Amino acid sequence: MTVQEPARVLEVYRQRDSLGAAEDLELALTLLAAARRGELGPSLRVYRPRPTVAFGQRDARLPGFADAAAACRDLGFEPLVRRAGGRAAAYHEGCLILDHIEPEANAVARSLPRFADFASLLAASLQDAGVAASVGEIPGEYCPGEYSVHGGTGPGRIKLVGTAQRVVAGAWLFSSVVVVQDAAPLRQVLTAVYQALGLDWDPATAGAAEDLAPELTLPEGEAALLAGYGRYARLRQGDPSALLKFSAGPGRMLPTTA
Repeated sequence: MTVQEPARVLEVYRQRDSLGAAEDLELALTLLAAARRGELGPSLRVYRPRPTVAFGQRDARLPGFADAAAACRDLGFEPLVRRAGGRAAAYHEGCLILDHIEPEANAVARSLPRFADFASLLAASLQDAGVAASVGEIPGEYCPGEYSVHGGTGPGRIKLVGTAQRVVAGAWLFSSVVVVQDAAPLRQVLTAVYQALGLDWDPATAGAAEDLAPELTLPEGEAALLAGYGRYARLRQGDPSALLKFSAGPGRMLPTTA
C-alpha cells in the first residue's frame, strides 16, 4: 500500500537566537496578525526561549504579584504578564517552543478540537522519542489545563507540555511549550512564585522529558516533534530571517492559555 504524503504544507522556521523574552512572545502575535492579513501562510516557528515566567491576568491582580515578580528576577527569570487565562508558567533554554500559525476563514470553528488534536500529536511525538507521554491534567500541576501533556504513570506523573491558543477572525495561533531538559530551575522559580501568590501546587509535578528518557537531547526532542508534525503536514524549511520583517518590537503579551 502506498502511503500518501500530507496535502497540507507547513513552512518550518527554526529560530536560532532568541530576540529577548518579551520580543519572542510578542512576535508570535505579530505573525498571527500577518496570517490574518494574508501575508503569512501555514507556519511552524521553533525556538529555545530565554528564562521566563509568564503570569496570567488573575496572577497580576493578586497582592503577592510584586513579590512573585521580584522572585523571578532574583532567580534569573523575566516576569511577563500574558493577555488572559491560566496561571504562572515557567520555561528556559531547556525547553522548545513551537508556534503554529495558520490562516483559516472560520478559525474559531475548530478551536476546541484543535487543543485535543495537537496535544495528541505532541504526546505521540514524545512517545516516539522514548518518553511515556499522555494527555490530561494531573493533580497539583502548575498552570493547569485539560490538554496538558504529562509523562509517567500513577502519582509520579510530571507535566511535560503546556499548550495555548489564540484565535482571531481569519487565523489561529497554537503555541506549545515542551520541557525537554533541566526541570530543577523551573521547580525552584515556580515554588517561589506560587508561594508569593498564595497558590497551591505540587512541585513534584514539574518535570522534563529527560527525567523519563535520560539520554534524550534537545536536538533529538526537536527532531521527534518535527517528525510528529510531518504526519500532520508536509514540512518545508523556511528562512527564519524572513520572520523578522514582521517583528513589532518588545511587548508583554502571550496567547491565551489552555
